[in-house]
Amino acid sequence: MTEKILPLAAMEKLLKNCGAERVSDKAKVALKNAVEERAEEMATKAVRFAMHAGRKTVKEGDIRLASKE
Repeated sequence: MTEKILPLAAMEKLLKNCGAERVSDKAKVALKNAVEERAEEMATKAVRFAMHAGRKTVKEGDIRLASKE
C-alpha cells in the first residue's frame, strides 16, 4: 500500500487534544507517517488472521489480535 490517506488536520487535532498548544507542520507529517505505518502493519496482520480463519471478512477480533503483536 503506497497511498497515504490520513489528513494532516487530524494529526494536529490529535496532538492538540493531547495538550499541545501549537503543532509544527513537520510534527504533523511525522505523526501521520508513524500512524499510517503502524496501521498498515496491523491491517496486513489482520487480513492474514482472517484468511487463516477461512474468512474473507476482517473482523474486530482480527484487528485486536493484530494490535497486540
